Amino acid sequence: MLRRIFSITVKEFRQIFRDKRSLLIIFLLPVSLLVLFGYAINLDVNNIRLGVFDRDNSVSSRKFLRGLESSEYFTITESIKNDDEVNNLLNRGKIDAAIIIPHNFEKDIMTGTDVGIQFLVDGVDASTGGIIQNYLVAATSEFNFKITQEQLSQKGIKANPPLNPQVQFWYNKDLNSTLYFIPGLVAMILIIISVILTAISLVREKEFSTIEQIRVSPVTSFQLIIGKIIPYLILSMLIAASILFMGNILFGVVVKGSYIDLFLGTVCYLLATLSLGIFVSTIADSQQVAFQISQLISQLPSVILSGFIFPIESMPYAIQLLSNITPSKFYIIILRNILIKGTGLSVFIDQVYYLLIFSAVFIIISTIRIKRQEMM
Repeated sequence: MLRRIFSITVKEFRQIFRDKRSLLIIFLLPVSLLVLFGYAINLDVNNIRLGVFDRDNSVSSRKFLRGLESSEYFTITESIKNDDEVNNLLNRGKIDAAIIIPHNFEKDIMTGTDVGIQFLVDGVDASTGGIIQNYLVAATSEFNFKITQEQLSQKGIKANPPLNPQVQFWYNKDLNSTLYFIPGLVAMILIIISVILTAISLVREKEFSTIEQIRVSPVTSFQLIIGKIIPYLILSMLIAASILFMGNILFGVVVKGSYIDLFLGTVCYLLATLSLGIFVSTIADSQQVAFQISQLISQLPSVILSGFIFPIESMPYAIQLLSNITPSKFYIIILRNILIKGTGLSVFIDQVYYLLIFSAVFIIISTIRIKRQEMM
């Protein structure tokens, strides 16, 4: 049996290196996707463009604006003269938010009168608009605290706030969204490539009629599947290593956990994706159909249902159940634990079990389907 599996594996390796298109997909596509998505998908909001309508033009108003500009988040790009200009700049997308400082701003602060400062935020992108609002409110609170301290110190009173919050972020201290998305990106790239390559490989045998030679040989359906999986498992492991290496160079991704756990989790994930590719090859009659089905069942679920971009916890319960159809969901959990948190196998062992069960189910189904096709 081992000799037969080895023969199929060697044959598949020779076929891979003869096919220039497969080599292009294997070596060029992963790096291209990593660079494209790694730089494109970023939820960090920086360089917020502000337009300022300063009706008071006082020392206090300028101090408030200098505090905003000293932050890495804000850039004052427009000095506004009237209300019509505010509407025009927001409508044309020239600014992300407008700040309207009222008359008597400094006077009201000195007399202890409530001051209403107006923020007009572009809310077309609800997520970005909410982040800009939080940044502006935080900057205003900091300015309020400084003014309060100055006023109390002038009266000889020392300000001692009862609560002094000290927030520490674990795992991702800089709140870098790219670091959060890299595991999902790795999972998406691997499932697309592995499913497409394995699906096309078996369908190619049908198109070239070489499958008939295999059927009359002593090779069983199970041996054929294993022999087809092994070459792409090895190549996919090399692709995974190259993606993580490029991720370290381009985005500073570091493996905080165990490399053994990473190897184990990746092998289990690739077995699941490769078995899915074999299953696709049993229902497709041409390489074009196999390619289209592979894209449909690998790319869309890995983006929408895996937790790559959209948190699964915020989805309706029915969609949360549906998310279990993609192995990417479980591999992303494994990668985020290893790469970002540095946790051990005991934390994500359930995900490993699911991937193994997923692999076994699809290998069994594919074996049965190939046997039935041989009998027809």
